[in-house]
Amino acid sequence: MVTQAIELVSDSFIDELRDVIGDRVSTAAAVREHHGSGEDYFTPMPPDAVCFAHSTEEVSALIKVCTYHGVPVIPYGTGTSLEGHVVAVQGGVCIDVSEMDAILEINAEDLDCRVQAGVRRKQLNESLRDTGLFFPIDPGADASLGGMTATRASGTNAVRYGTMRENVLGLTVVMADGRIIKTGGRARKSAAGYDLTRLFVGSEGTLGIITEVQLRLYGIPESMSAAVCQFETLGGAVDTVILTIQSGVPVARIELLDTWQMDACIQYSNLKGFEKKHTLFFEFHGSPASVEEQAELVRSISDEYGGGGFQWTSNTEERNKLWQARHDAYYAAMALVPGKRGIATDACVPISKLAECIEETRIDIEKTDLIAPIVGHVGDGNFHLVLIIDPEDPHDMSRAKGLIERLNMRAIAMGGTCTGEHGIGLGKIDFLVAEHGEAVSLMRSIKQAFDPANIMNPGKMLRM
Repeated sequence: MVTQAIELVSDSFIDELRDVIGDRVSTAAAVREHHGSGEDYFTPMPPDAVCFAHSTEEVSALIKVCTYHGVPVIPYGTGTSLEGHVVAVQGGVCIDVSEMDAILEINAEDLDCRVQAGVRRKQLNESLRDTGLFFPIDPGADASLGGMTATRASGTNAVRYGTMRENVLGLTVVMADGRIIKTGGRARKSAAGYDLTRLFVGSEGTLGIITEVQLRLYGIPESMSAAVCQFETLGGAVDTVILTIQSGVPVARIELLDTWQMDACIQYSNLKGFEKKHTLFFEFHGSPASVEEQAELVRSISDEYGGGGFQWTSNTEERNKLWQARHDAYYAAMALVPGKRGIATDACVPISKLAECIEETRIDIEKTDLIAPIVGHVGDGNFHLVLIIDPEDPHDMSRAKGLIERLNMRAIAMGGTCTGEHGIGLGKIDFLVAEHGEAVSLMRSIKQAFDPANIMNPGKMLRM
């Protein structure tokens, strides 16, 4: 069901937007509804108008019109967010940057590039292939790099390459008053002023709209291999992860799939030769010799904790099939119960608390009597649940929300966070307060200083 937020715009206002970008302003119901939700469970709320911007200057001009009239602005990239980031809770104008998809420069010698916000991660890596470089941040979805920056995304490679926080060198941002500012730069370090780049990374469109991103690049490894190991117990799998990290093995990816999730992936992605067991996916990067050494060390660690059937391959096709199955885990989980929906949530804890947190969560799932597969980038303590529910069933929703609340508070109590990579959006506002306490009042002060009229993606992250 689509719910319309309070209508704020007039025909004359729409005409002012069209004066800026012509017929790239749409008020068509289908376009508005498409932009009124992400890949989440929130009730869709479409904006009053959608503007397809092609440049930073156009974004600036559009925001100036919205600011003058006090109309909310919601940025939109690919719509893959999971916490209600694009829902127009107060109506307003959606500025879609998906057509701002130019790769502006590649500086191969300096291992960096500059892209418009609408460039997708797969598009960037296709363009980089002939340079011998790649951009490693891989959240699964083929998301826009502006959206990945705004939500501080990470993904499967974070254990080795970090998150967007570590890999954004600088930004071009349009502020609430239409000013265009540039943060950071191409230098690998700077002691000049406040670190505004890090302030905007993860700001979820509440402080300004990101239009360009300067990114750190990496050389494509000489050799890459993948491995799979299956376990009878969840504890054995998690303990293998912990010892692998503590042993300093430079593994690129470590992914955990519990029995439910592995069964779903076997069926959905036609993974042959695997059983319905707790499973770890690994990927190793480096020279052929170092990759082999890493794999053998991990094999010995997994043997110690009851791992079996260790399979290792350097075949590109086999490796890609394995990781595509992992990226399709959300859709595979939903396919377990046709007709129902999935609510994806995540938490992240210190690696020493990972086993305890996952085990307590698994017991909680069993008590709740929901199907909720566990999958995660456990190399950095981050894991996800996909709760399979009927969104029209109040009992299902109540149980799901209770489970998510307990997971969030459990992670916070263990020194972790309520969200490792999905962001706050609409869904986790209360947990941001639980996690950061009085520091949230400082966040509100920053928001008020940057956006005094509260028009930039209002209702997300902070209650003003």
